[in-house]
Amino acid sequence: MKRCLECGERFDLRGWRCPACGYEPPTERGRVVFALEPDNPKEAFDPDSFDLLPGVEERSFWFRSRNDLICWALQKYFHEGRSLLEVGCGTGFVLAGLHRCYPFLELSAGELFASGLEKAGERVPSATLYQLDARRIPFDREFDVVGAFDVLEHVEEDEVVLGELARAVKPGGGVLLTVPQHPWLWSDVDDFSRHCRRYRASELRAKLERVKLEVVRITSFVSFLLPLMAASRLRQRKGPERFDPLAEYGHGALVDSGLEWVMRLERTLIRLGLRLPAGGSLLAIARRS
Repeated sequence: MKRCLECGERFDLRGWRCPACGYEPPTERGRVVFALEPDNPKEAFDPDSFDLLPGVEERSFWFRSRNDLICWALQKYFHEGRSLLEVGCGTGFVLAGLHRCYPFLELSAGELFASGLEKAGERVPSATLYQLDARRIPFDREFDVVGAFDVLEHVEEDEVVLGELARAVKPGGGVLLTVPQHPWLWSDVDDFSRHCRRYRASELRAKLERVKLEVVRITSFVSFLLPLMAASRLRQRKGPERFDPLAEYGHGALVDSGLEWVMRLERTLIRLGLRLPAGGSLLAIARRS
Protein backbone atom coordinates (compact mmCIF):
# COMPACT_ATOMS: atom_id res chain seq x y z
CA MET A 1 0.00 0.00 0.00
CA LYS A 2 1.31 3.46 -0.92
CA ARG A 3 1.05 6.45 1.40
CA CYS A 4 0.81 10.05 0.28
CA LEU A 5 3.37 12.11 2.16
CA GLU A 6 1.30 15.27 1.61
CA CYS A 7 -2.06 14.24 3.05
CA GLY A 8 -1.47 10.76 4.52
CA GLU A 9 -3.96 8.99 2.23
CA ARG A 10 -3.29 5.30 1.63
CA PHE A 11 -3.92 3.97 -1.86
CA ASP A 12 -3.15 1.03 -4.12
CA LEU A 13 -2.80 2.40 -7.63
CA ARG A 14 -0.25 1.89 -10.39
CA GLY A 15 1.22 5.38 -10.24
CA TRP A 16 2.02 7.77 -7.40
CA ARG A 17 -0.66 10.42 -7.96
CA CYS A 18 -2.69 10.64 -4.74
CA PRO A 19 -6.42 10.09 -5.40
CA ALA A 20 -7.30 12.28 -2.42
CA CYS A 21 -5.18 15.44 -2.83
CA GLY A 22 -3.78 15.00 -6.34
CA TYR A 23 -0.15 15.28 -5.26
CA GLU A 24 2.34 13.39 -7.41
CA PRO A 25 6.02 13.30 -6.47
CA PRO A 26 8.50 14.21 -9.21
CA THR A 27 10.76 11.72 -10.95
CA GLU A 28 14.42 12.12 -11.80
CA ARG A 29 16.45 9.69 -13.90
CA GLY A 30 13.55 7.26 -13.71
CA ARG A 31 13.35 7.33 -9.90
CA VAL A 32 10.56 8.80 -7.81
CA VAL A 33 11.85 11.59 -5.57
CA PHE A 34 10.15 11.84 -2.18
CA ALA A 35 12.84 13.96 -0.52
CA LEU A 36 15.53 16.37 -1.62
CA GLU A 37 19.07 16.25 -0.34
CA PRO A 38 19.58 18.49 2.72
CA ASP A 39 21.02 21.99 2.31
CA ASN A 40 23.93 21.02 4.56
CA PRO A 41 24.37 17.33 3.73
CA LYS A 42 27.63 16.89 5.62
CA GLU A 43 25.83 17.49 8.92
CA ALA A 44 24.27 14.02 8.66
CA PHE A 45 26.47 12.17 6.16
CA ASP A 46 29.25 13.13 3.82
CA PRO A 47 28.04 12.31 0.28
CA ASP A 48 31.65 12.42 -0.90
CA SER A 49 31.99 9.06 0.88
CA PHE A 50 30.01 7.43 -1.92
CA ASP A 51 33.08 7.80 -4.13
CA LEU A 52 35.23 5.93 -1.62
CA LEU A 53 32.82 3.29 -0.36
CA PRO A 54 32.49 0.90 -3.32
CA GLY A 55 36.17 0.00 -3.36
CA VAL A 56 36.39 -0.17 0.42
CA GLU A 57 33.31 -2.38 0.72
CA GLU A 58 34.54 -4.94 -1.78
CA ARG A 59 37.95 -5.24 -0.10
CA SER A 60 36.86 -5.25 3.55
CA PHE A 61 36.13 -8.37 5.61
CA TRP A 62 33.76 -6.28 7.76
CA PHE A 63 31.38 -5.38 4.94
CA ARG A 64 31.46 -8.87 3.48
CA SER A 65 30.89 -10.50 6.86
CA ARG A 66 28.02 -8.18 7.68
CA ASN A 67 26.40 -9.12 4.35
CA ASP A 68 26.75 -12.81 5.19
CA LEU A 69 25.13 -12.25 8.59
CA ILE A 70 22.23 -10.28 7.09
CA CYS A 71 21.62 -12.93 4.42
CA TRP A 72 21.63 -15.65 7.08
CA ALA A 73 19.18 -13.72 9.32
CA LEU A 74 16.81 -13.20 6.40
CA GLN A 75 16.82 -16.90 5.53
CA LYS A 76 16.55 -18.02 9.15
CA TYR A 77 13.71 -15.78 10.30
CA PHE A 78 11.87 -14.58 7.20
CA HIS A 79 12.52 -17.23 4.56
CA GLU A 80 8.97 -16.95 3.20
CA GLY A 81 9.42 -13.26 2.37
CA ARG A 82 9.20 -12.26 -1.28
CA SER A 83 9.64 -8.49 -1.07
CA LEU A 84 12.21 -6.40 0.79
CA LEU A 85 12.80 -2.69 1.22
CA GLU A 86 16.23 -1.47 2.31
CA VAL A 87 16.17 2.02 3.80
CA GLY A 88 19.41 3.97 3.57
CA CYS A 89 20.93 1.67 0.94
CA GLY A 90 24.02 3.81 0.33
CA THR A 91 25.94 2.46 -2.65
CA GLY A 92 23.93 -0.78 -2.73
CA PHE A 93 26.51 -3.18 -1.28
CA VAL A 94 23.97 -4.95 0.97
CA LEU A 95 21.37 -4.82 -1.79
CA ALA A 96 23.78 -6.57 -4.16
CA GLY A 97 24.55 -9.21 -1.55
CA LEU A 98 20.87 -9.91 -1.03
CA HIS A 99 20.34 -10.15 -4.78
CA ARG A 100 23.12 -12.71 -5.12
CA CYS A 101 21.80 -14.84 -2.25
CA TYR A 102 18.10 -14.52 -3.06
CA PRO A 103 17.59 -13.65 -6.75
CA PHE A 104 13.85 -14.31 -6.39
CA LEU A 105 13.42 -11.40 -3.95
CA GLU A 106 11.64 -8.32 -5.22
CA LEU A 107 14.09 -5.68 -4.01
CA SER A 108 13.36 -2.01 -3.39
CA ALA A 109 15.62 0.52 -1.76
CA GLY A 110 15.61 4.11 -0.62
CA GLU A 111 18.44 6.57 -0.10
CA LEU A 112 18.50 10.31 0.54
CA PHE A 113 21.51 11.02 -1.66
CA ALA A 114 21.26 10.72 -5.44
CA SER A 115 24.95 9.84 -5.80
CA GLY A 116 24.42 6.77 -3.62
CA LEU A 117 21.39 5.73 -5.64
CA GLU A 118 23.41 5.99 -8.85
CA LYS A 119 25.92 3.45 -7.59
CA ALA A 120 23.21 1.22 -6.11
CA GLY A 121 21.46 1.19 -9.47
CA GLU A 122 24.66 0.11 -11.18
CA ARG A 123 25.10 -2.74 -8.71
CA VAL A 124 21.49 -3.99 -8.83
CA PRO A 125 19.78 -2.74 -12.01
CA SER A 126 16.66 -4.81 -11.27
CA ALA A 127 15.97 -3.08 -7.92
CA THR A 128 13.35 -0.33 -7.64
CA LEU A 129 15.05 2.73 -6.17
CA TYR A 130 13.56 5.77 -4.46
CA GLN A 131 15.09 9.00 -3.23
CA LEU A 132 13.57 9.31 0.23
CA ASP A 133 14.10 10.38 3.81
CA ALA A 134 14.04 7.51 6.31
CA ARG A 135 11.87 9.66 8.58
CA ARG A 136 9.10 9.78 5.95
CA ILE A 137 8.62 6.47 4.14
CA PRO A 138 5.79 6.48 1.55
CA PHE A 139 4.55 2.93 2.21
CA ASP A 140 2.06 1.30 4.56
CA ARG A 141 2.03 -2.48 5.15
CA GLU A 142 3.72 -3.03 1.79
CA PHE A 143 6.81 -5.25 2.26
CA ASP A 144 7.48 -8.67 3.75
CA VAL A 145 10.78 -7.45 5.19
CA VAL A 146 12.27 -4.02 5.79
CA GLY A 147 15.94 -3.47 6.61
CA ALA A 148 18.18 -0.61 7.69
CA PHE A 149 21.86 -1.46 8.01
CA ASP A 150 24.03 1.03 9.90
CA VAL A 151 21.54 3.81 9.23
CA LEU A 152 19.80 4.60 12.54
CA GLU A 153 22.94 6.00 14.13
CA HIS A 154 23.02 8.77 11.50
CA VAL A 155 19.56 10.11 12.41
CA GLU A 156 18.81 12.14 15.50
CA GLU A 157 15.15 11.07 15.40
CA ASP A 158 15.91 7.35 15.32
CA GLU A 159 12.59 6.34 16.90
CA VAL A 160 10.76 8.16 14.12
CA VAL A 161 12.69 6.02 11.62
CA LEU A 162 11.84 2.86 13.53
CA GLY A 163 8.17 3.82 13.49
CA GLU A 164 8.33 4.34 9.73
CA LEU A 165 9.99 0.94 9.24
CA ALA A 166 7.27 -0.66 11.34
CA ARG A 167 4.61 1.07 9.24
CA ALA A 168 6.13 -0.04 5.93
CA VAL A 169 6.25 -3.76 6.77
CA LYS A 170 3.25 -6.08 6.50
CA PRO A 171 1.68 -7.53 9.67
CA GLY A 172 3.72 -10.60 10.51
CA GLY A 173 6.62 -9.29 8.45
CA GLY A 174 10.14 -8.64 9.64
CA VAL A 175 12.49 -5.78 10.40
CA LEU A 176 16.26 -6.34 10.24
CA LEU A 177 18.70 -3.82 11.69
CA THR A 178 22.41 -3.41 12.30
CA VAL A 179 23.85 -0.57 14.38
CA PRO A 180 27.19 0.22 16.04
CA GLN A 181 27.39 -0.88 19.68
CA HIS A 182 28.86 0.50 22.91
CA PRO A 183 29.01 4.25 23.57
CA TRP A 184 32.45 3.75 25.14
CA LEU A 185 33.80 2.85 21.69
CA TRP A 186 33.10 6.36 20.40
CA SER A 187 36.04 7.70 18.43
CA ASP A 188 37.01 9.89 15.49
CA VAL A 189 35.54 7.20 13.24
CA ASP A 190 32.08 8.03 14.60
CA ASP A 191 32.67 11.77 14.24
CA PHE A 192 33.86 11.31 10.65
CA SER A 193 30.85 9.09 9.89
CA ARG A 194 28.46 11.72 11.33
CA HIS A 195 27.05 9.31 13.91
CA CYS A 196 24.60 10.60 16.49
CA ARG A 197 25.10 7.67 18.86
CA ARG A 198 26.37 4.15 19.42
CA TYR A 199 23.79 1.80 20.94
CA ARG A 200 23.42 -0.33 24.01
CA ALA A 201 21.44 -3.53 23.39
CA SER A 202 18.90 -2.59 26.05
CA GLU A 203 18.41 0.84 24.46
CA LEU A 204 17.78 -0.63 21.02
CA ARG A 205 15.35 -3.20 22.43
CA ALA A 206 13.37 -0.51 24.27
CA LYS A 207 13.10 1.66 21.16
CA LEU A 208 11.88 -1.25 19.05
CA GLU A 209 9.26 -2.13 21.63
CA ARG A 210 8.06 1.46 21.85
CA VAL A 211 7.12 1.39 18.15
CA LYS A 212 5.21 -1.87 18.75
CA LEU A 213 7.70 -4.23 17.16
CA GLU A 214 8.17 -7.65 18.73
CA VAL A 215 11.87 -8.26 19.32
CA VAL A 216 12.76 -11.74 18.10
CA ARG A 217 16.49 -11.59 18.74
CA ILE A 218 19.29 -9.15 19.47
CA THR A 219 22.92 -10.19 19.43
CA SER A 220 26.29 -8.52 19.19
CA PHE A 221 28.67 -9.27 16.37
CA VAL A 222 32.29 -8.33 15.68
CA SER A 223 32.71 -9.81 19.17
CA PHE A 224 35.91 -11.84 18.84
CA LEU A 225 37.60 -8.85 17.23
CA LEU A 226 36.35 -6.36 19.83
CA PRO A 227 39.76 -6.06 21.60
CA LEU A 228 41.46 -5.23 18.29
CA MET A 229 38.70 -2.80 17.42
CA ALA A 230 38.92 -1.09 20.80
CA ALA A 231 42.70 -0.74 20.47
CA SER A 232 42.30 0.73 16.99
CA ARG A 233 39.72 3.23 18.21
CA LEU A 234 41.95 4.30 21.08
CA ARG A 235 44.79 4.96 18.65
CA GLN A 236 42.43 7.06 16.55
CA ARG A 237 41.89 9.41 19.52
CA LYS A 238 45.19 11.17 18.91
CA GLY A 239 43.61 14.12 17.15
CA PRO A 240 42.05 14.88 13.75
CA GLU A 241 45.41 15.61 12.13
CA ARG A 242 46.35 11.94 12.56
CA PHE A 243 42.96 10.47 11.79
CA ASP A 244 42.74 8.14 8.80
CA PRO A 245 39.10 7.17 8.08
CA LEU A 246 40.18 4.17 6.01
CA ALA A 247 42.66 2.76 8.53
CA GLU A 248 40.26 0.09 9.83
CA TYR A 249 39.64 -1.19 6.31
CA GLY A 250 43.16 -0.94 4.89
CA HIS A 251 44.43 -4.42 5.75
CA GLY A 252 46.39 -6.50 3.29
CA ALA A 253 44.65 -9.39 1.57
CA LEU A 254 46.14 -12.05 3.89
CA VAL A 255 45.17 -10.22 7.09
CA ASP A 256 41.75 -9.40 5.72
CA SER A 257 41.17 -13.07 4.89
CA GLY A 258 42.17 -14.08 8.43
CA LEU A 259 39.82 -11.55 9.98
CA GLU A 260 37.01 -12.79 7.78
CA TRP A 261 37.69 -16.34 9.00
CA VAL A 262 37.31 -15.15 12.60
CA MET A 263 34.00 -13.50 11.70
CA ARG A 264 32.87 -16.73 10.05
CA LEU A 265 33.57 -18.65 13.27
CA GLU A 266 31.62 -16.04 15.23
CA ARG A 267 28.71 -16.32 12.81
CA THR A 268 28.63 -20.09 13.35
CA LEU A 269 28.04 -19.53 17.06
CA ILE A 270 25.28 -17.01 16.31
CA ARG A 271 23.65 -19.53 13.97
CA LEU A 272 23.74 -22.10 16.78
CA GLY A 273 21.68 -19.73 18.93
CA LEU A 274 24.37 -18.12 21.07
CA ARG A 275 23.69 -14.53 22.06
CA LEU A 276 26.97 -12.65 22.08
CA PRO A 277 26.82 -9.97 24.82
CA ALA A 278 29.47 -7.58 23.51
CA GLY A 279 30.82 -6.57 20.13
CA GLY A 280 31.43 -3.72 17.77
CA SER A 281 27.92 -3.95 16.32
CA LEU A 282 24.42 -5.19 17.07
CA LEU A 283 22.07 -7.25 14.91
CA ALA A 284 18.37 -6.84 15.76
CA ILE A 285 15.58 -9.00 14.37
CA ALA A 286 12.01 -7.90 15.01
CA ARG A 287 8.51 -8.66 13.75
CA ARG A 288 5.40 -6.56 13.26
CA SER A 289 2.48 -8.20 15.05
